[in-house]
Amino acid sequence: MPKVLIMLGSKSDSQYAEECQAVLKNFGVQADIEISSAHRQPERTDTLAKSAADSGYEIIICMAGMAAALPGAVAARSNLPVIGVPLPASLNGLDSLLSIAQMPSGVPVATMGIGSAGAKNAAHLATRILALKHPEVRKALEQSGQK
Repeated sequence: MPKVLIMLGSKSDSQYAEECQAVLKNFGVQADIEISSAHRQPERTDTLAKSAADSGYEIIICMAGMAAALPGAVAARSNLPVIGVPLPASLNGLDSLLSIAQMPSGVPVATMGIGSAGAKNAAHLATRILALKHPEVRKALEQSGQK
């Protein structure tokens, strides 16, 4: 079963991670949630990012608000695809969106929309990426009516 790591910077954002996890589960993808702030727990964040591939994860979804440093910090430490989800905090999440979307060259983060729709779309993008390698995910994707 393919595995996705969902990281978020704060337990208060768990609702978005759970929405993402539910979509992934519907496609037969295991999704584990870890809370690790890029600012308050930089060593833990670094360890999770560096060890994700060795732990069997194929994609990392990072959700963060405010400064939204988590997706970029993780992308700088892992060669796995990183999908960033900006969360509403100040400025209704616009600050988070701009922080995630403006990564320097060589540190790519696929940036979703703000909030719940972005969390769900991160899961849908992850399933499309995983479908390239995993026939069972491709089949679930086709059966869902998505192309």
